[in-house]
Amino acid sequence: MNDAAGLFGDDAFDREPRQIVPGVVHVPGWLPLDHQRWLVGQWDHWGRGPIPPHSPLIHGHPMSVRMTSLGWHWDSAGLQPQAREFGGASPLPVPDWLIRWGRRALADAYPRDQAPDWPGLNEDELTAWAATYTPDVALINYYEPSASMGMHQDKDELSSEPVVSVSVGDTALFRVGNPQTKNKPFRDVRLASGDLIVFGGPSRYMFHGVPKILPETAPPDGPVKHGRFNMTLRMTGRTS
Repeated sequence: MNDAAGLFGDDAFDREPRQIVPGVVHVPGWLPLDHQRWLVGQWDHWGRGPIPPHSPLIHGHPMSVRMTSLGWHWDSAGLQPQAREFGGASPLPVPDWLIRWGRRALADAYPRDQAPDWPGLNEDELTAWAATYTPDVALINYYEPSASMGMHQDKDELSSEPVVSVSVGDTALFRVGNPQTKNKPFRDVRLASGDLIVFGGPSRYMFHGVPKILPETAPPDGPVKHGRFNMTLRMTGRTS
């Protein structure tokens, strides 16, 4: 695959979403292996850009994941236009093909006949709504097999549009919480290589985390043999 065009063919995706809780939809096997390989190549390219993969400090301690980003830089203070720890470098922009990818993800995640609780739109309304999704930040995390991420909310954005997330590599245990507390009730979902998860509406600000990576579960012919790559798209609603 030489460019992004092949990522958006009508036969490229497995559209069998399942609702976990209202607003949270899991689409197993959404991204085929050849598309995963291409995407990992893009992540490698971005990692050689102005903001290399690094472990942000939280309360003075490095996170167990390594992160890079497009559009905006993330640190413990939230989203920033420049990376102070890298000499004020600006992130690479979010490419147009990735915006189209995010729109396709929304359209595939929320068909009314399979995930009706939210947003509950008919086919034409869903298509029109998904077409307005314009993510301006992408966070790319790499999890070593021993890495994890604690329960947190994605609330640095002014926009409440959904979060779109895809996994490549080892299966992750993804914890779907609630908007009020880091504690129960929560549900654990296994996210395998190529899986898509989207959360919005009543679950946009849910607490969520990754308590465990399941080692040696990556596809043997996949692009990531050990650990997990994860990319999330969001709309910040910010201009500066």
